[in-house]
Amino acid sequence: MHVNNYNIKEKGFIDSPIDPKIDMVEEIGRMKKEKNAILLAHYYQTNDIQNIADFLGDSLKLSQVAAETNADIIIFAGVHFMAETAKILSPEKQVIIPDLNAGCSLADSCPPEEFKKFKDKYPDHTVISYVNTTAKIKTMTDICCTSTNALHIVNYLPKEENILFAPDKNLGNYIKRMSGRENMVVYPGSCHVHEEFSTEKIVKLKNDYPNAKIIAHPECEKPILIMADHVGSTSSLLKFTNKDDARQYIVATESGIIHQMKRQNPEKQFIVAPPKDSTCGCSECNFMKLITMEKIYNSLKYEQPTVELDRQTLEQAKKPIKQMLDISKELNL
Repeated sequence: MHVNNYNIKEKGFIDSPIDPKIDMVEEIGRMKKEKNAILLAHYYQTNDIQNIADFLGDSLKLSQVAAETNADIIIFAGVHFMAETAKILSPEKQVIIPDLNAGCSLADSCPPEEFKKFKDKYPDHTVISYVNTTAKIKTMTDICCTSTNALHIVNYLPKEENILFAPDKNLGNYIKRMSGRENMVVYPGSCHVHEEFSTEKIVKLKNDYPNAKIIAHPECEKPILIMADHVGSTSSLLKFTNKDDARQYIVATESGIIHQMKRQNPEKQFIVAPPKDSTCGCSECNFMKLITMEKIYNSLKYEQPTVELDRQTLEQAKKPIKQMLDISKELNL
């Protein structure tokens, strides 16, 4: 497809020049109203995008909004699997992701052919897959989950039920420890951001800030989770800092969430947990940061690039997501 001589298929996004005189925030707002469009953004997006989002949240919240919105167009400022999930839940709607290259290292760590081989070893296991997977993986899944509801969903199932959890090994093993389920096998995938936090450097940072509390996402490695004062999903970490009475926090998750932490708690100090390699900038998800205001503007203007899935995939992938949403609703999550 070509728009103004720019090939979306080659670049993954519309690289069309934007008049520097244009107020993009104002124009994005105008086009959203005109086209009945809604902008969903993950907490890991850049500050400017978080500030203009109609809904800001983690994977569970954004999945729920995508399922319930009356908008005709969903612009997803996140990564590809999130936009796919929105399309699966609202197949009649136009779902746009501003850059098709915005993938996910965790989703990539679980290719369908490898996952099928792993799954075939455990034919009597119920498959619970993190929503951070491709639509193809979801078609091989019984129930989806997010880091917010994973433990609740595992505990929802009978204790004697065998479980295969995919794809994040750190989250899966954390859930296994917390639930006490020995009949749970975990696929060996991981997120490059959460794998890169340094236990040793966090210990040193804690010595420098003895009153700071360590808060960590369950995708982090086990030693970090053990030393953490609070372990939880992105939204759980935010809620904890809102309610907790500490004044300083060492934050072991993608650094985008700190924008909201500072906005909601300007009197508190938030310190990004250091990565193993201080030169890599590993506290940021490079895929999330591919989305920019300029790309949002162009994608809304030209209504491209869109997320497309065949009908069979849409129907099969919807079942585990619906299971997740139904259980979450029943448990009031």
